Amino acid sequence: MNEATLYQHGTLALLVPGLLTGTLTMKELLAHGDTGIGTGEGLDGELIILDGKPYQVNSRGEVNVVPESFTLPFANSHFAAYRPLMTVENATKEELHDQVLGLTHNANTFFSILVTGTFTDVKTRAVAKSERPFKSLAETAKQQSIFTRDKVEGTLLGYYSPQVFDGAAVGGYHDHFLSAAHDFGGHLLDFGTVTGDVQVQTFSTLEQHLPVDDQAYCEHDFAKDDIQGAIHEAEG
Repeated sequence: MNEATLYQHGTLALLVPGLLTGTLTMKELLAHGDTGIGTGEGLDGELIILDGKPYQVNSRGEVNVVPESFTLPFANSHFAAYRPLMTVENATKEELHDQVLGLTHNANTFFSILVTGTFTDVKTRAVAKSERPFKSLAETAKQQSIFTRDKVEGTLLGYYSPQVFDGAAVGGYHDHFLSAAHDFGGHLLDFGTVTGDVQVQTFSTLEQHLPVDDQAYCEHDFAKDDIQGAIHEAEG
C-alpha cells in the first residue's frame, strides 16, 4: 500500500468524444485505494468512495452502493492517509480552495482534500446513464439532474491536479459530496459556506492507467476535440 500514489484510470479527455465504455471494474479500482471518485459506464451517476465503500449518486438522486462488477471509464483512487490541515468557519468554496493552496503550497502537485462538517446551500449534479452508441460528453452531460440542500452535514472529497495536467484530469479542484446520512450527494457544483475540519493528503506519484484493450480509445484522434473547453463546460 503506497499512500503517496494517486491512481487514475482513464482520462477526462477520453470522455469528451464519448468514449464512455466501462473499462475497469470497481473491484480493480479498489485494489488501488479505499478512497476516490469517478463515474460509471455511459456517465452513470457520480461516485464517491469512502472507507472502501463505493457510493453512487444516480440521476434520480438516489445513493447506492455499487457492486464489484460495476464498470468505469474514468476514476481516481488512493489509500487514505490524510493529515489535519485546518478548521474553517463559514468559508465559501473559493475561500476553502484558496486557503488550502495557501497553506500547502501544493499548486504544482496532486493532492486530495477531505472536508467534513456542515455545508449550506449545496448544489450537486449527477448525469443520467446513456446507452450505446454513446454521444459526446457535452451532449451526454445535458441529461443531468441538479440537487440542492439548504443545510446538510457531510463530506467533501476533492482532488487537485496541476494546470499542466488539465485534460488528463481537471486542472484545479474536482470535488464530489456525500451527506452524512448517505441520502444526498453527487458532483459538487457549489455551496454557500462550510464549517468543519479540513484534511489533506499530498501525492508524489500519479499512476496513470489507460484502457489499451479498448479499440475505440486506441484508434481515436484527440487532435480534433476541444478537450479543455468541453471538460470545463461539463465539470462547471
